[in-house]
Amino acid sequence: MKRYVLLITVLFLGSFAYAQSNKEEIDLMQAAFGMDKKSAVADFVKPSAAQKDAFWKLYDEYETQRKVLGKQRIALLEQYADQYQTMTSEQADVWTKKVIELQKKTDNLIATYYDKVKAISDGIVATQFYQIENYILTAIRAQILQNVPFLEKK
Repeated sequence: MKRYVLLITVLFLGSFAYAQSNKEEIDLMQAAFGMDKKSAVADFVKPSAAQKDAFWKLYDEYETQRKVLGKQRIALLEQYADQYQTMTSEQADVWTKKVIELQKKTDNLIATYYDKVKAISDGIVATQFYQIENYILTAIRAQILQNVPFLEKK
């Protein structure tokens, strides 16, 4: 499990490093990240044969929405990087409120799809989905926090 999180984290942070180049590269990195992530999810989430098709259809739908939020996260990180040296108190406040709102949207997306997965499978599969998504998300958030410098008052 740890190797998948490490791989996903490296791919995610790599997408951040390349994010300033162009939209096509971001899309390419997210596609690569999505494939590796899907493999990790497949190793952890175990729907029955009867549930499998419905689960993966829902999972692909979830990933499409998650990637939209991921692009917003990258944009916020780019904004922080661009403004870090000169960020005013007002800019910091606006940026932080956007980050908080995005985290809420991400957490709500996972919760919404927990309910959808449970509706087409059972509580075990839904919990497995919830656990792996939160595990990966927490690992990514921790890596971002470790690599983003703290803002200092000028």
